[in-house]
Amino acid sequence: MTQLRPEEGPPGPGRRLTAEFYERDAVTVARALVGAWLEVDGAGGIIVETEAYAPDDAASHSYGGVTPRNSAMFGPAGHAYVYRSYGLHWCFNVVTEPGSAVLVRALMPLVGIEAMYARRGVEDERKLCSGPGRLTQALAIDGGHDRRPLDQPPFLLAEGLSAPSVVSGPRVGITRDVDRTWRFGLRGTRFVSRAFR
Repeated sequence: MTQLRPEEGPPGPGRRLTAEFYERDAVTVARALVGAWLEVDGAGGIIVETEAYAPDDAASHSYGGVTPRNSAMFGPAGHAYVYRSYGLHWCFNVVTEPGSAVLVRALMPLVGIEAMYARRGVEDERKLCSGPGRLTQALAIDGGHDRRPLDQPPFLLAEGLSAPSVVSGPRVGITRDVDRTWRFGLRGTRFVSRAFR
């Protein structure tokens, strides 16, 4: 994995994540994805915030069983689950065990930044990818990416930071199972969607 050292400049992708990485419970994968590299068609950076969702979790889309909307969550691990939230913006998830997924909430932008600025129409770098809807807009992820394998283009998910310092806390924007501390973030970064307490 890439070690973050200021004298060497920003980190880049290491080895691509394998199928075995995703074939675990969502909480384990959510924590492990913090510090990983995410790139879509040449735009991306370091994942700095994630949330886990499991089938026994009342806040999860899979809680009531398989539906046309959530069927990707019951498909192969290591595929994308992309859905539209409240009819407004897309959310990008990584499928793990059956019925489980990890929502990628925020990214530290490092490559393809000009394309991200153009797509987002903002001037503040921190607002490019700090939130699920901002992230998908910046990376041009939409419903056409649903069910696509994450080990093939346009996706690149790879090792990024070595031994990142990870913090956890309650998930954001849910009304059920609110006590589960299944949101994970990179300690000290300004690119998360909401500060950890």
